Amino acid sequence: MITKIGKAGANTHGVLRYLYGSGRANEHTDPHLVASWDGFAPDPGRDETATLAQLATVLDLRVKQAGDRVPAKHVWHCSVRAAPEDRILTDDEWATIARRILNATGIAPAGDPDACRWVAVRHAEDHIHIVATKVRGDLTPPRNWNDYPRADKECAAIEQEYGLRQVVRGDHTAAKRPTRAEQEKALRAGHTATPRERLRTTVRTTVAAATDTEEFFTILRSAGVLVDIQRFPSGDIRGYKVAFADDNNAQGEPVWFSGSTLGPDLSYPKISERLATTEAASMGQHSGRRRTAWQQVTDAADQIPDVLEQADDAVGQAHITVLAETLDALPLIAPASYKPQLAQAAAAFERASRSRIRTRHQQAQATRRAIKAIVREPAPKDGALLAILLDALLLAVVAAQHWHHTRHHDQQAVAARQAAEHLHAAYQAAAIQPLTVIHQRGLRLTVTVQQRQAALVRQALPDLAEQILTEPSWPALAATLTDAQQAGHDPTALLAEATRRRELDTATSISDVLVWRLHRLVGVTGERPAHPDSASTTRLGSSAAVLGTSRPQPPRRSSR
Repeated sequence: MITKIGKAGANTHGVLRYLYGSGRANEHTDPHLVASWDGFAPDPGRDETATLAQLATVLDLRVKQAGDRVPAKHVWHCSVRAAPEDRILTDDEWATIARRILNATGIAPAGDPDACRWVAVRHAEDHIHIVATKVRGDLTPPRNWNDYPRADKECAAIEQEYGLRQVVRGDHTAAKRPTRAEQEKALRAGHTATPRERLRTTVRTTVAAATDTEEFFTILRSAGVLVDIQRFPSGDIRGYKVAFADDNNAQGEPVWFSGSTLGPDLSYPKISERLATTEAASMGQHSGRRRTAWQQVTDAADQIPDVLEQADDAVGQAHITVLAETLDALPLIAPASYKPQLAQAAAAFERASRSRIRTRHQQAQATRRAIKAIVREPAPKDGALLAILLDALLLAVVAAQHWHHTRHHDQQAVAARQAAEHLHAAYQAAAIQPLTVIHQRGLRLTVTVQQRQAALVRQALPDLAEQILTEPSWPALAATLTDAQQAGHDPTALLAEATRRRELDTATSISDVLVWRLHRLVGVTGERPAHPDSASTTRLGSSAAVLGTSRPQPPRRSSR
């Protein structure tokens, strides 16, 4: 059940005329009162002698009496809607719900003889409209600040008591939605997303790629975005605004958006905090060898589930934020065939990246540096690296979903689940070719070697062994175990570590999952990339081109 409280108005008769009318598409049927402040208000819907003017007059009685003291916008209008799958509520039930909402919001506290006058109108099976005039019996305004969160909280209680669908609720950290006018303007211009949404995606991706605030603004301009930097008298940056050159108002001027209006985490102070320089962390060493940026990001993503389980909330939120930056950066560098799903995953996880928990950004700076490095490194020709990274990111996103769920961050948990679905699709596509190569190698193993690996799996994973050995990807896992043994690793210990990870029990193919987890544990050798040059603008130029054309897509535990 959801409530929508509109902006206060000044025309009581006009609101009633809409509620008792046929609607914009003749959707209003049988409009009538289900309740009123005293139970005796005239009902033009059921009483042939009653008129809208009479109902408006009795609602406005105290407004007239208050004279000059009446608020300029004295009409309070709230709709309350049940979910499509909910049962049809009776008029009496809707009447009770209306009184509870009015009591919770302070418009008409229960038992208050001086409460505001109000009516509840029903013109459809699934919702009612509550209209009140904001003048009390003592001719003072009601104390109804924070009426929306109070109404929303009451709706949550009503859902439980009436057995209705429990709606996912937010914590007011979501980015501002585009208005209907913005949406209609975008459609007229031939865009599926509004300028606000397109700019939000562009700015988020730029933050993921940039190493400092100066480069942040440089990349934005290179992507064709207009940038207006505001400064204090001292010359220090106070904030920024962005716009598209082809998005103009009626006067032909660009429509500007400040960073904070694009997203709570995109204000200049928040961005500069994330881009602040910290001491380099030692991420580049693994098993005595230099790790590429791609491998470093994979290592970091692989650690996120454990961090979310063990660290405090501020550190956990920092790693979820940097996980979002990883997803934002991937569409810049991934092969073209995977970009749509990766862009959708990033767009969905954007909502999961914020909560009311204070973020301790310094705890994830090493990962952030690795993310910025992969934008500057050539994409690896070894397709296994991308599949392994996506597998690690999928586990991290599912862990983030669980983290949010346990903290009752409902919207964030849903967003993480949606991101996991898109990421899963990209992972499946990316894994086909490298898995085929490994599978062919497995088929060439001798019968003796295959039997030895099968015995090892039965010993290490007795509960899963028979399923694994009958899977089509078993040869690929056998080849991977053979490689690990030849490299001097203990395959039994590796399997124990790999199966400790999450999501194995829901995997479509346990063999596929174990192949990538073993590769992550022992390291993957591929083409060694050129040394990243953070001063180079060649790579950033191509990134800016992608940023300029990026489009956000509208947003279970995942299985592989």
